[in-house]
Amino acid sequence: MGLIPSGRTIGPVAIEIIKRQTPEERELEKKKAELSALESDLIQREIDLATLRGELSDFESCYLRTVGVLYAELDEIEAQIAEAEARRKPADPHTQEYAARARAQAQDSSEITKGVAEPRTKPTDELKKLFREVAKRVHPDLATNDADRVRRQKLMAEANSAFENADEAKLRDILADSETRPDNVEGEGVGAELIRVIRKIAQIQRRLAEIEEAIQQLNASDLFQLRAKATEAERGGRDLLQEMASQVKRQIEEARRRLTVVTK
Repeated sequence: MGLIPSGRTIGPVAIEIIKRQTPEERELEKKKAELSALESDLIQREIDLATLRGELSDFESCYLRTVGVLYAELDEIEAQIAEAEARRKPADPHTQEYAARARAQAQDSSEITKGVAEPRTKPTDELKKLFREVAKRVHPDLATNDADRVRRQKLMAEANSAFENADEAKLRDILADSETRPDNVEGEGVGAELIRVIRKIAQIQRRLAEIEEAIQQLNASDLFQLRAKATEAERGGRDLLQEMASQVKRQIEEARRRLTVVTK
């Protein structure tokens, strides 16, 4: 049986439907499929990066509240001990220098532990879904021209901040605004569209490489390694941060005894 039933003619619309695609049209379809897959991958990796940053930030806040404040207290006592020794040996440059370094360390520790934020709530599936929709609309690597890219970069930064702070209302505002803006499309025809798609693919691939590098750097950080150890300890029924805090508290008690001796 042929494509056309016997006794029937082909109208102009049917002819248009069954005509063969040009090589450019076939390539455009392939590139659009590739772009669609990359766009989905890009949005997911943006979510992965933002989530990892948020989780590490929350763990850092927990560490500072549990252990960091104790180290700040220990550094303050050590600075007082060093300053007491410096007063006893005013002509000794090494003692004076050590006291200055100890005071600087105490000040740094105090600054780090000031205004430590409470842990944020983990992003819900609904928040991730909303962020995904926003990113599909405003991601800079989907821009059609330089001016559009600048605008999208600003919106994407706002979206990332809203996601990390679980600000659903802000994400909805960004999404609503983006839906009312027409896309700026320059040029017509298969050739122009193919060029735009190829360039978008290259942009997304570059951004994916940047995200992978950022994630690798975070995974290699001391903070990530400490969090991994804390997670492993938790699986074994231990609280690593509390164990560290207990150790620092013992150091504080010993330092207070030394301070009492040098200030007599």
